[in-house]
Amino acid sequence: MTRHDRILFAGDPHGNFQPLINAVHKHQPEAVILLGDYDLDKPLEDYLGEIAEMTQIWWIAGNHDFQSPCKHRNLFQSAFKDNSLHLKVTEIAGLKIAGLGGIFLGRVWYPPKEPKWTDKQHFLVNQPQGLKNGGMTLKYLSAIWPDEFQQLKALNADILVTHEAPGSHRHGFQAITELAVAMGVKQLFHGHLHENYSRIIKHNIKVHGVANHAVSDLLGNLCS
Repeated sequence: MTRHDRILFAGDPHGNFQPLINAVHKHQPEAVILLGDYDLDKPLEDYLGEIAEMTQIWWIAGNHDFQSPCKHRNLFQSAFKDNSLHLKVTEIAGLKIAGLGGIFLGRVWYPPKEPKWTDKQHFLVNQPQGLKNGGMTLKYLSAIWPDEFQQLKALNADILVTHEAPGSHRHGFQAITELAVAMGVKQLFHGHLHENYSRIIKHNIKVHGVANHAVSDLLGNLCS
């Protein structure tokens, strides 16, 4: 397979999916991967119905997708709820793609600082009884948890998609760089920071930041 547009990567839509829809009509990709922050006022399928039969639709969540019960429900209970790439490796268009949604949250873990909690159970058992019974808030569900991060690190993939940026960006995290190295990926695509750029990091891994409303192909080229 040599078609570099057989998979497209969509930067944070923030409610505007038209650039992605236009790119799918033009490039006819096998799959699209959404990099988080959808700001959904209605279920995701209501925005993407026009392309739902044309291509596979995969996604990871961003911090905005945990801002309200409505936004969370419209993603995690949408018709595409089973197409999350978070914390697993999925073969898409002949490539093994791993996903890490969410963000580093200071009250849980903000590398390079040590984690405040090792996992969700560690957090919950140390909360007042009322919080234990109520479960975790959406804010905590948006966090990248250390134990899940380590489990992902043990897997292998060709491409890693994340919401947070690796150390290639001034607001990125070296922990994401180390994750990509450990997984043996050749490329990393991320959203969140609303900037289009390409860099090379350790082990010759190519990083592509995809800005809000932007769409990229496998080489990091912008698609319109």
